[in-house]
Order: sequence, then C-alpha cells, then structure tokens
Amino acid sequence: MTTTPPALLARRLAAEAVGSMLLAALVIGSGIAARQLSPDQIGLELAENAAVTAAGLYAIILMVGPVSGAHLNPVVSAVDALFGGLSWRDVAAYLPAQVGGCVAGAVLANWMFDRSAVSLSTHHRASGAHLLSEVVATAGLLLVIFALARSGRGDRAPGAVGAYIGAAYWFTSSTSFANPAITVGRMFSNTFAGIAPASAPAFIGAQFVGGAVAVGLVRLFYPDVTPAEAADVVVPHHQWPASGSATTTVTAEPSPSP
Repeated sequence: MTTTPPALLARRLAAEAVGSMLLAALVIGSGIAARQLSPDQIGLELAENAAVTAAGLYAIILMVGPVSGAHLNPVVSAVDALFGGLSWRDVAAYLPAQVGGCVAGAVLANWMFDRSAVSLSTHHRASGAHLLSEVVATAGLLLVIFALARSGRGDRAPGAVGAYIGAAYWFTSSTSFANPAITVGRMFSNTFAGIAPASAPAFIGAQFVGGAVAVGLVRLFYPDVTPAEAADVVVPHHQWPASGSATTTVTAEPSPSP
C-alpha cells in the first residue's frame, strides 16, 4: 500500500473533522431540543433524537463521503485498515480528527442552545446490558458498511447507515453509540445524549469488541473482500489530485462505478 499524498490526506482529515463535528452537534443538539420540546416524555424524546440523527447522518455522509469516505468513527477506520482499504498511518491521522471533531461538536451544540461550552455529563450508562448493546450495535454497523462495499452498493450506504443507527436507538438499551469518537464527545455535554466520563472507557472497549466481531463476520460472509473494495468504505470516494499537481498516489485502487 502506497502513502497518501500530504495534500490529499489534509483534505480527508478536514472532512473527517468537520463531519465528526456535525455528527456530534446533531446527536447532542437534537437531544437538547427533544428534552426542551417534549419534557418528561422519554419515549417521545428518544423518537425525536433517533429520527433527527438518522436523517442528519444520511446528509453528513453525503456531504463528506466523497472526500474521506465519511468514516467518522475510529472503529470503522481500524477495521478498514485490517482489510487493506486504509493505511495504518492514515488511521493514526484520522483518529484525532474524529475525536477532536466530536468534542468540538459537543461544544457547538452546547453553545447553540445557550449553555456553557463544556459541562461534563453525569449520565452513567455502563451496565452489562449497555455494554452488550454496544458490542451488538457496533458489529451490526460494520457489517452493514462492509456488506455494501463488498457487493458494489456503497452508494446506498448513507441511507443504510442512517436507517441502521436510527433503528439501533430503539433495539439496544445503550441507544447505539457504536463510535468511540462520539462517545468521547458526548462526555462534554450534561444533557439528554450525554455519557458520564466514568462510563466512557467501558463503552469504548465494547465498541472495539464489536469491531472485532464484525471482522469475523465479514470474513465469514465475504471471505474474498479485496483492498479495493475496502477502500470504498463507507462510501466510494474519489482521490482527486491536489491543485496544481500533475499526479497523485492513492492508498488503494477504487472499485469501478456501476
């Protein structure tokens, strides 16, 4: 696997940071709005939060996916590297962009609703049921993503990922964080969508376990996944040359368009 040119990598990192910021703002902001608009109606608040997250995630993936693939999630990036779609050097660069973007998104959501920039959450979530839910939610998310990439249907990922996360809000007791970066970001907002810092490490560990489960399932279902197919995760993304450059080196050859 060749090295991603610095200008191309910088564009991808910017896309991952902005996409992660918008994702955190979306999840936290819609949770704050749901609590304000539907006080003391937990089911309705969760429905509002889930619906907005599903729709907004669809739009965010469409927005930044053509640049970086719209991983927005360290587990997605790590599993992609295991299948040869992303270099480990790029994973190391994606990680701070994703986590930093989610923290910035939490601050942005707090500001948009006239709250303190940072308020550490006191919402403890790390029960056994919650952690099992995170394993299931993360494994399912990865399986959706790689099934679409392997079958040449990566262009359907924005809708499929949004739909899966929206549904997982309801069929998991943890409300499907399924993402270490968003888990860190949600520590910084003591609101409906927050998670206490003491609960976050266990959630993150469960999410990486879910990623490992997904690797096994993908290899079982699709034993011939190629680096070119993995390079299309989450959605196919073109590797444009930097402005003024005659050529560029890419990390993997993308699959042909249907």
